[in-house]
Amino acid sequence: MSERGGRGITTTAFSATEWDLLTSLPGRVVVATAQPGPGRPHRGVAAGLAGLDAMAAGRAFDSDLVRAVVSTIYARHDGASAPVAQLADLVDVLAACRAVVRVLDRRADPADSAAYRQWVQSVAARVCRTASEVVPGGALAPADRRFLDRLGGALDLG
Repeated sequence: MSERGGRGITTTAFSATEWDLLTSLPGRVVVATAQPGPGRPHRGVAAGLAGLDAMAAGRAFDSDLVRAVVSTIYARHDGASAPVAQLADLVDVLAACRAVVRVLDRRADPADSAAYRQWVQSVAARVCRTASEVVPGGALAPADRRFLDRLGGALDLG
């Protein structure tokens, strides 16, 4: 049986559409988080780089699913030109998060599901923290806290 990017995660575990959703969501979250919004600070290149670094950190996660997703993300872009970032509609990203939760509930091991959802949230948190580093005390802007709360809710993180 063929694999999708990692040991133990086979093509039978997820449909091609589901796998695309799982592997595209982290990048969409980086773009949505890095965009300025009402009450959210402007972020520069450092925020995008922080998001990419947080995505890459998934390689060290104790989850076959997260490691497979990261491997697939990097395999897609090896040797290719960088994808053009498009503005992400927050409503669409939150809907994609809820769709991912449904897929994970149906198809993934509960531990892998939890690890994936927490990883995606940590990617967004890392991007938010890059803007907060310039705020005295490093506190998140209230709008960033609300954004992360909404994202956590969509990811069913409690």
